[in-house]
Amino acid sequence: MIHTAIEQKLLSAFDPVFLEVVNESHLHNVAPGSESHFKVVIVTKQFDGMRLLQRHRAVNAVVASELAEKIHALALHTYTPSEWYEYYAEKPPVSPRCYGGSKLDKAEKASV
Repeated sequence: MIHTAIEQKLLSAFDPVFLEVVNESHLHNVAPGSESHFKVVIVTKQFDGMRLLQRHRAVNAVVASELAEKIHALALHTYTPSEWYEYYAEKPPVSPRCYGGSKLDKAEKASV
């Protein structure tokens, strides 16, 4: 599973205080069960002193093989512990809606 591979690699590389890897493929126009769109929320001391672009490059380097072959989109939310506890700990960032959506999501919206 791609989800598990991403999670294990990030845990090993960054020793995060908080890590959430979410498969958001069902929010997009892809086949059911796909693993193509992910959101990563990662909080680690290793990001202290790093700019946002440096953090994203560090994460991308760790999951480079998945990005090259299997992942279509990777949304990154990268924080230091102080940033996380000050701004996001009680309300993690939410991904914007995809207007393509999957057929399942469109059917659910139509029934509401």
